[in-house]
Amino acid sequence: MTNAIGNVASLAARAGGSVVRQVRSAVDPSAARPADAGQAASGWLAVTVFREPAEIDPAQLPAPLAEFGDRIEVRVRPAPGGKGTELAARLRDRPSGSAAQRLSGKDPQADLRSALRKAKQLIEVGEVLAVDPAPHGKRSATPGGALLEAWTKVAPKAGVR
Repeated sequence: MTNAIGNVASLAARAGGSVVRQVRSAVDPSAARPADAGQAASGWLAVTVFREPAEIDPAQLPAPLAEFGDRIEVRVRPAPGGKGTELAARLRDRPSGSAAQRLSGKDPQADLRSALRKAKQLIEVGEVLAVDPAPHGKRSATPGGALLEAWTKVAPKAGVR
């Protein structure tokens, strides 16, 4: 019995810590990163795609990136160590997203990050892989299940952390 209570307390503490980190990073993004790992001043976001650079045409971008049109710059180059291709994009006009925008899900930088991940999946697999609906049905109404549901709803923009 005591072991079960300890497990629940441990899970609750970890969940609480995760929520606090997420809120702090939304309010002040620099608080969630180590001092030496801040966001690059250039604003480039990049993914490594398991394809040769010649196979990716910057003029024929996958739909998630193409929807940005002229609002983004895109670069394609070999990934370090010959491990595929680095697909990078950045907003031409980088508005400073406020904490309210990040919390409400209307952050242009988050939208671009999500589009890059979707483009990577389209290039590598040919479709965007989705978590929902869960193949096993509805999750149990437990604190862990509720936390997992909340993280799954946030994941399309911020990614699983």
